[in-house]
Amino acid sequence: MTQAHKPRLSRMLSGVAAGVISAFALSAPAQAAGYPDKPVRIVVGFSAGGTTDVIARIMAKELTQQLGQSFVVENKPGGGSNIATDYVARATPDGYTVLFVAVTSAINQTLYKNVNFDLVKDFTPVALGAKVPNVLVVNPQVPVKSVKELVDYAKKNPGKLAFASSGSGTSIHMAGELFKQTAGIDVLHVPYKGSAPAITDLIGGQVQFMFDNMPSSWPHVQNGKLRALAVTTKERSKSAPDLPTMQESGFANFDVSSWFGMIAPKGTPPEVVEKLNAAMVKALDNPEVIKAYESLGAVGQKTTPAEFGAFIKAEVDGWAPVVKASGAKVD
Repeated sequence: MTQAHKPRLSRMLSGVAAGVISAFALSAPAQAAGYPDKPVRIVVGFSAGGTTDVIARIMAKELTQQLGQSFVVENKPGGGSNIATDYVARATPDGYTVLFVAVTSAINQTLYKNVNFDLVKDFTPVALGAKVPNVLVVNPQVPVKSVKELVDYAKKNPGKLAFASSGSGTSIHMAGELFKQTAGIDVLHVPYKGSAPAITDLIGGQVQFMFDNMPSSWPHVQNGKLRALAVTTKERSKSAPDLPTMQESGFANFDVSSWFGMIAPKGTPPEVVEKLNAAMVKALDNPEVIKAYESLGAVGQKTTPAEFGAFIKAEVDGWAPVVKASGAKVD
């Protein structure tokens, strides 16, 4: 090759390189502008019919209507939702595979000895969609009508009371552990495979109290089979406005709820994230969504992606000492 050809070749290669760089620079915004142009998978780490699944389907229907493409819920249960979380962490970060995440994933970060993902570092937060309060319920045969009376009764009968949960490491279990630690009481934890069998034994008197998701316990409170003492959120529930909060009952920092939101793989284009966030926030103003949420005892939560990211980190950090103190561990 002659010296005369070298500058020309150099200019050609530089032009090609510049074109490639420009193409990459424009590709993300271009993809985001047309997003979505094919169906989107919303992965749920639990079986169909559970609270996470139901809330995800409510949101999927609304996103489908708003954005003109199908948002399809795909259930991938197993590993306490870890299988689904790991799956989405490894998915292509293009906005077409997202995770409907629940509080369980924040707890799992400490509960499980080996997890293949970091909920904070490996995902892009989209939006917090809903919170469902837990409610402290007791068997009516337990002679207490307030949280203070339950604490006093437990202290007078150390080791004789048992609290149920829907399984080790669930938010229901951890709420009980937090109560046990902050109240300084000696009570036994009895895990079940889901809320339904736990409630059955609570009604039957095999266990004495439980922190449960409001949707599954409230019908039993209304028919007198269980007695409700408090809700676990900062604010009272619209479904039970006369029921005090745990904070009103003397537990100043007690703020526990089951929460549900959307996260995407790390590296998902910001424009895609913003479009999904805007659609989810708009959905929470839809009277049909509000009504559907209220039927579950759920409360819509409007956040920016950054606010949801800070919330997730606070949940991971906040549950870690509770999990460690409980001694619960899953390999």
